[in-house]
Amino acid sequence: MSFEACEQLFAGNATALMDCPFAQAFAGGAAAGLVALGVAAISLIILAFYIYHAIAWMTIARKLKYKNAWFAWIPFLATAMRLQLGGFHWAWTFLWLIPIVGWIALFILMIISTWKIFAKRKYPGWFSLSQIIPKLGGILYLVIIGFVAWEDRKKMLFK
Repeated sequence: MSFEACEQLFAGNATALMDCPFAQAFAGGAAAGLVALGVAAISLIILAFYIYHAIAWMTIARKLKYKNAWFAWIPFLATAMRLQLGGFHWAWTFLWLIPIVGWIALFILMIISTWKIFAKRKYPGWFSLSQIIPKLGGILYLVIIGFVAWEDRKKMLFK
């Protein structure tokens, strides 16, 4: 019977591990626990980046005298806010509804808009191109919007 393997396992026979149902259940539970812990950790990291991003854009909007800076907390409205701050109409946000082509067009509009916003804050507009860089671009972008949000410049770095 399979419970005899458990007795042998507890007696010190490591080869009986595969036959013991308790050991298999424990290993499955431990693996599921590690997966759940990983999912929770990744979720917390994503939440932290989201909060940082929203606070930074809300600060930028306030410094540019945008009336509804709280839009930075709602993804669809944050896109509309960034487009308006960059001089575009908010309705361009509906490009999200057009798969692939609309997404690419909106991404390009967002980069142009971010370029204009950075220029208004007296930072080089080309910093907005950090969004295009694979892998490190996302982290670089978060660092840059932190500077744009909380560091006031007296003159432009480069023209």
